[in-house]
Amino acid sequence: MLIVEDSITVSKILKHMIVQDLGYHVDIAPDMSSALTFLEENQYFVVVADLNLPDASDGDIVKLVASYSTPCIVLTSNLDAAQRREILKLSIVDYIPKDKRHSYQYVVKLIDRLYRNQDVKVLVADDSLVSRKFVKMLLEQHLFKVIEANDGEEALAVLQAQPDIQLLITDYNMPKVDGVELVLRVREQFNREDIAIIGLSNDNDESLSAKFIKNGANDFLQKPFVHEEFHCRVLNTLDSLDMMRNLWRKANRDYLTKAYTRRYFFGQYQQNDSEQKLLSVALLDIDFFKKINDTYGHDVGDEVLIEFVQRLENAFAANFTVARFGGEEFVVAFKGLDAIKASLLVNKFREQCESNPIMTSAGDLSVSFSCGVSTVNNETLDHALQRADELLYKAKNAGRNRVVSQ
Repeated sequence: MLIVEDSITVSKILKHMIVQDLGYHVDIAPDMSSALTFLEENQYFVVVADLNLPDASDGDIVKLVASYSTPCIVLTSNLDAAQRREILKLSIVDYIPKDKRHSYQYVVKLIDRLYRNQDVKVLVADDSLVSRKFVKMLLEQHLFKVIEANDGEEALAVLQAQPDIQLLITDYNMPKVDGVELVLRVREQFNREDIAIIGLSNDNDESLSAKFIKNGANDFLQKPFVHEEFHCRVLNTLDSLDMMRNLWRKANRDYLTKAYTRRYFFGQYQQNDSEQKLLSVALLDIDFFKKINDTYGHDVGDEVLIEFVQRLENAFAANFTVARFGGEEFVVAFKGLDAIKASLLVNKFREQCESNPIMTSAGDLSVSFSCGVSTVNNETLDHALQRADELLYKAKNAGRNRVVSQ
């Protein structure tokens, strides 16, 4: 990235923080002529530029950066209302006063957010083409991937086809399905960790904000809005979404292997007790894992666990659920399969593991596992797991490296 700043102190502070926190390569230009040379010779992800430079004023540097189709974050010492309006017309990412250390931290945070935005899909639902295109333009300034929907009904279809959309921005007044109804129907299918929602409206109904938020939206914005407020609301909403996802991962993913936790597994499948849908469970235990820890150390043992889970995920995660029950014991839930079909899949996986040693820092290690497979039959999940554990014990007593099912 490029910093265009005539203050040596400011440019050094910014460069240090960006390199330290983000690891970016940073070039520094003290004036507009130097910036032009850098821009001609390099392709930058983003430019952070002082609004007033020794050889340029009145936003000339912003116009130059825009001519290279590069996002620009503006630094300024002072900005009155008229200047602010003019600057916002130049399609900048944001403008930031450079009078406090917090300002530099905000720049670093904004750069990081811009980088991550490139992988974030945003769906904009609005029956007004003009309004929809305006919101899309604002989002694309921050490098989001924007998808459009003409109304709430089309938005629902898009979300079904593209469930990886992370943010929905919806207007209230739309035919067929209005914004509040859209939020309700989205929340029936997607949790708050899956997608964030911001409602928009130019109605004067004071209760709309509460309606949107009470029915599942994360935020609400009254039209017309200023660019800055829109961007701040979007960024804060996505920061909250990231925080919720991190908390969810800590609660439901194993810290070491990233497999689902025992808690997540029971939360997903204990409901099968009442549904009585076909479900089989496989309990897997790595053979002689204690010997690996004792011989090579726990770090190598961790490497084995991580690679073993990766293999389990590659083999089963696309259609089934893999969880770590503790230590070297894992479970795979085979929804829709009986014990015979599930054991065939597990046995094929066992043969693959046996013939492919795990690469570790101590060298290649041959790792096998024993397994018990049981089908949930008119009983609780706990009983089926207990039976799978008994079958696992039989597999170990029979010489290990085998699958026993019932």
